[in-house]
Amino acid sequence: MPVAHADPEPSTKELRSKALKLADELEKLTEQYNGMKVKLAQSQRAAKVAADNAERQEKSLRSVREKVSTLAANSYMQGGTDPTVSFVASQNPQSVLDQAATLNYFAKQDSTKVLALMQAMQAAERSRKSAESRATQVKQLRSQLDAQRKKVGETYEKVRGKLVKRDPTQLAKLPVVGTGKAAQALRAAMSKIGRPYVWGAAGPSSFDCSGLTMWAYKQVGINLPHYTGSQWNAGTHVSRSQLQPGDLVFFYSDLHHMGMYVGDDKMLHAPRTGDVVRIAPMAGRPFAGGVRVA
Repeated sequence: MPVAHADPEPSTKELRSKALKLADELEKLTEQYNGMKVKLAQSQRAAKVAADNAERQEKSLRSVREKVSTLAANSYMQGGTDPTVSFVASQNPQSVLDQAATLNYFAKQDSTKVLALMQAMQAAERSRKSAESRATQVKQLRSQLDAQRKKVGETYEKVRGKLVKRDPTQLAKLPVVGTGKAAQALRAAMSKIGRPYVWGAAGPSSFDCSGLTMWAYKQVGINLPHYTGSQWNAGTHVSRSQLQPGDLVFFYSDLHHMGMYVGDDKMLHAPRTGDVVRIAPMAGRPFAGGVRVA
């Protein structure tokens, strides 16, 4: 009976190559997702404009119907059962308006304004339905992209975790995925790895812990106070399991130290006097909580 052999573990080089490819794919999917969000907003605005237009046309038509009702009443008194009566009496005038006989009747009566309004209302209704259909399609595509993006993201995190476990120095070399402001701020902060800790400094060449996060977020247009206690209240609080790259992480009951979450339970921070900006494990310090600024 043949003995089954487990597949050999990928080398560090192979893991890094796979991680970089996944990161690139994730960036592309994220941009496509962001593009779909923009298109969805545009489609929803178009649907609203079309709906508002249809409503305006309906209101205009109702005002004209009041005038036409006189004609209908006279026709009825004379024993007529023309389409005008059907139009005025119907609870669903659109169904009557869609009939060619009605259009022909009003045309023969030279009711130019009514005819134009009927046609405009029909066009507005078609436009509304088309816009709503487009918005629904874009929403479905966005959901599909989001599911695909999350799947690739989970795979990337697993590969990155294996790589970092084997070689912790790789964490600083891998790209920060994402196009949101938190990811952009983290990328900015990562560019300062190796810069010295200086008490009260907030860049660009030296930092203390809250000065580093303040400087990083300032690069993406978000102003944070130069104080850990204030930054603690600068966003939405998240648990350790919910942390995403770029989130602020705080330590100790008095919040006297903080950093930026990088991933794999590690953070980027400016540790202390005599040290430099670097990536370090979060373990070893009492975790107080996380804050999502963007």
